[in-house]
Amino acid sequence: MSEPIRLDKCVAALFGCSRGEAQQYIEGGWVSVDGVVVEEPQTLTTAPQVTLAADAVLAPAEPATLLLHKPAGMTAEAALGLAVPAARSSLDQANVRVLKRHFLRLSAPLPLEDEASGLLVLSQDGRVLRRLSADATSIEQEFLVEVSGELRPYGMARLAHGLVYQQRSLSPCKVSWQNEERLRFAIKHVQPGQLRFMCKEVALDVVSIRRLRVGRISLGKLAIGEWRYLPAGERF
Repeated sequence: MSEPIRLDKCVAALFGCSRGEAQQYIEGGWVSVDGVVVEEPQTLTTAPQVTLAADAVLAPAEPATLLLHKPAGMTAEAALGLAVPAARSSLDQANVRVLKRHFLRLSAPLPLEDEASGLLVLSQDGRVLRRLSADATSIEQEFLVEVSGELRPYGMARLAHGLVYQQRSLSPCKVSWQNEERLRFAIKHVQPGQLRFMCKEVALDVVSIRRLRVGRISLGKLAIGEWRYLPAGERF
């Protein structure tokens, strides 16, 4: 075969499968051309160049969700640029093969304010996007807030319940001292600027904010700028 043809047509002819199955193999990262994995079925190629991995699995490529440790001072949009194969954490235990398609059309449904660091969820999975958007007000988030200043009398009680932000009475939350300089908040429906406002109301200035958890999913030991996959079966 000397004339270039579409890769999916070539795979179907070479390996005795349908065009649809060939596309699944290709999009799953199981097909190589000249030793390089190619994930686009429309790629033009010739038969002698094409190989199929011995352990290839015939299954649709699942949408991916990445858990990224966003640095402070970076917008959620800019943080999307950190989602590259080379930044995958060595701590990632998920049995997921890295595919180019995992880094396309990612969204951050529960963004962090620019000055904050910590867990940022990037997903192309409609189920995850709906969960973190439609149910955002009911999902508990955990933050570690470094502060300076002297807490006003009864300040902890006010942080936990009783403050009003942007004409909205804030729901009760859990707040405790992790050490002399850091407060830990477990809070729902948190808005941009809210934690800084809450601390200011009790005479504390915020030095830094880090999100540790979204629902049941924690940041763990992810290094700044690195990401891991959300494993199958884990839910927010």
